[in-house]
Amino acid sequence: MAEAQRAMPTQRTALGGKVRAGVPLVTYAIIGATALAFLLQFILPSFDTSLLYAGILTGSEPWRMLTSALLHSQSMIFHILFNMYLLYAIGGMLEPLLGRARFLALYVLSAIGGSVAVLWLEDPRVAVIGASGAVFGLFGALLVIMRQRRVNYTGILITVAINLVLGFIPGFNISWQAHVGGLLVGLALGAVFAYAPAGPRRATIQWAGVAVVTAALGVLTYLGWITLAERFIG
Repeated sequence: MAEAQRAMPTQRTALGGKVRAGVPLVTYAIIGATALAFLLQFILPSFDTSLLYAGILTGSEPWRMLTSALLHSQSMIFHILFNMYLLYAIGGMLEPLLGRARFLALYVLSAIGGSVAVLWLEDPRVAVIGASGAVFGLFGALLVIMRQRRVNYTGILITVAINLVLGFIPGFNISWQAHVGGLLVGLALGAVFAYAPAGPRRATIQWAGVAVVTAALGVLTYLGWITLAERFIG
């Protein structure tokens, strides 16, 4: 039976992901990790300050560019509930279509992309937290995929536009920079996943695209840090 199972061809989705039965495991794992981090923010007084991100910390603790996506405002329960609802809804669509590895790469790189935009566009002394950049990356990828598959994406486009506008309204305390950065990464990766030609080389082309986006984020982080260091550190 094991030999027969190995001999059977792997079923793939329209975008090359491995067809799996059951729940979107990566989506649920991210939600669980984010919920746990939110609880630890209340239990451990210094937990949030050890993971949040500000541009000035890029050179010494670059991992904060990702870990800040686990944190949310303790005074605004709506912050985490809204982000996790969107992650649940969009992840439930994208993860089965992309496959676990591609979906995880999309989420992680979108979160980092949001931090890169914060590094370039925000005061480096201002700390940011939240999964909004990563969620906007999911939105961006979904928009491209729906367009490529000729599915009506007007509703998603309106939702993205409204949330982008909210980030520019004073008093909402929203990092529009993270939204824009995550969205751009999501659009790029969505194009990579959606438009890679079907065939035996599709996965290679898709992961090469992921590598290019990763390298671009690395270069932008380095250049942003060098520019910041010259301005504020000397």
